[in-house]
Amino acid sequence: MKNKVMGNKKFGRLSTGDKVFYFFVDAAMLIVLLLVVLPMMNVISSSLSDPNAVMQGRVFLLPEGFSLAGYKAVLKDTRILTGYLNAILYTGATSFFGVIVTVLAAYPLSRKDFAGKNIFMMLFTFTMLFSGGLIPSYLLIRDLGLIDNRLSLILPGLVNVYNIIITRTFFQTSIPDDLLDAAKIDGCGNTRFFVRIAIPLSKSILAVVALYFIVANWNAWFKAYLYLNDKSKFPLQLVIKEILFANSTSAAEGASAASNEGVKMDALSEIIKYSSIMVSCIPLWCIYPFVQKYFVKGVMIGSIKG
Repeated sequence: MKNKVMGNKKFGRLSTGDKVFYFFVDAAMLIVLLLVVLPMMNVISSSLSDPNAVMQGRVFLLPEGFSLAGYKAVLKDTRILTGYLNAILYTGATSFFGVIVTVLAAYPLSRKDFAGKNIFMMLFTFTMLFSGGLIPSYLLIRDLGLIDNRLSLILPGLVNVYNIIITRTFFQTSIPDDLLDAAKIDGCGNTRFFVRIAIPLSKSILAVVALYFIVANWNAWFKAYLYLNDKSKFPLQLVIKEILFANSTSAAEGASAASNEGVKMDALSEIIKYSSIMVSCIPLWCIYPFVQKYFVKGVMIGSIKG
């Protein structure tokens, strides 16, 4: 209660210009919130609604005629289940090894006694501003013999310069040099200090970097579209892309033939689109609560300076 009163008094001391500024900021944030929440609610409601209601456009924010026909059809589609396993493989491998590569690159760059760190940092930063482009990247993957190879979706994503920069900054601001000096006095070498002291003290930034890798790779489909030909290797997102732009799916055919309710194939195909999107979002929604407590802290500390 005391904090609330103090907050009200503090707000009352704001100038008219500040109050107007905060009003427009709150209004803008509310609009952004609605732009994010309303489509999400529509997708959730459509995935749980009767296929005919979705086909007729009668669903907006609340389900119309509760039905799990879309989810049943999705789970019967072997392409989606295979895509799910592929997406988990690609995302898990890229995130795990990506975090390792990021830490191994960021820690030396954070050390003041690392000779040539400014040159390496300049080279890393240069790649954020300029890149070879789509065609050279494809030619590189082709010359490495990775076309239609699962590694084509893993190896190129292991290095993310932005993640390296915020991780390096975290080490610079959170691992003091005095700690390293004290460890050396006790006979601790660089490798042991890195493994036993620096890494355990960096859980927050590691969680943030892992989340960045997971989000970026779980939603990725374009690289798979370029490099993969075998549909059995397609990640979930590429499978969903095909479903979203297709008039029907094998799941709709199988489910319509086995349905006792006589659901039309076109209506079921429409609801499968929403159910597929929900299936792809659920893993991220399950992971985020476990890393949320580290997220804000890790981002703020890792972004204090470049």
